Amino acid sequence: MKALLIARRELAGYLRTLSGYIILAAILALNGLFFNAFALGKAAERSATVLSNFFYYSSGFTIVASVFISMRLLAEERQAGTLSLLYSSPLRDRDIVLGKYLAGLIFLALYLACTLYMPLLILVHGKVSVGHIFAGYLGLLLLGSASLAVGTFGSALARNQVMAAILTAVMLVALILCWLVARIAEQPLANVFSAMSLWNQHFPPFQAGLVHLRDVAYYLVLTYAALFGATRVLEARRWR
Repeated sequence: MKALLIARRELAGYLRTLSGYIILAAILALNGLFFNAFALGKAAERSATVLSNFFYYSSGFTIVASVFISMRLLAEERQAGTLSLLYSSPLRDRDIVLGKYLAGLIFLALYLACTLYMPLLILVHGKVSVGHIFAGYLGLLLLGSASLAVGTFGSALARNQVMAAILTAVMLVALILCWLVARIAEQPLANVFSAMSLWNQHFPPFQAGLVHLRDVAYYLVLTYAALFGATRVLEARRWR
């Protein structure tokens, strides 16, 4: 319940400030341009391929959106000097982290909901499977959830929002590039790095309209691990 109250307060902060709408509008505009140029522009391809291309490009924008949404979650409190007020309140560290994260996740879900018109445009000249749309958006939400959790961890570590964005971007790029390390590493490390890859190993099935339990589990475990790390950072700072 306390986490939900924090989430409500944080979400209201996003919706009351201009920065939240700027982030939403800018990424939506770029996503729309890429969709028109690289997905709808290939009219000769099958509708399923166009939809797959949409999820391919949208996955990148979802990660970028997660970086910008998460950078303020905890770093802003520390930068403004209001983190001590949260520490002095009757809130547990996990409530603070979870509440902030839920606010960011709701805002991210709002962004994804605003992109729904793009795959629906494919219906004008073709036919798409509802299951494919559902699987793709489930993948985007899980990918965004994990990226946002990593961003929450980065925001907990950073002193300001810019540093939080940089730390988050570095961690996410490292996770994305794990598949390259897997190609040059020997077994069993190759399998380990391959399994750790944020995008290459786990998102393509969603992009193709398939839902595998192992991919869902990966994103959920990464989300939990990152939020657990953020909670431990807050606990360490509370007793410092």
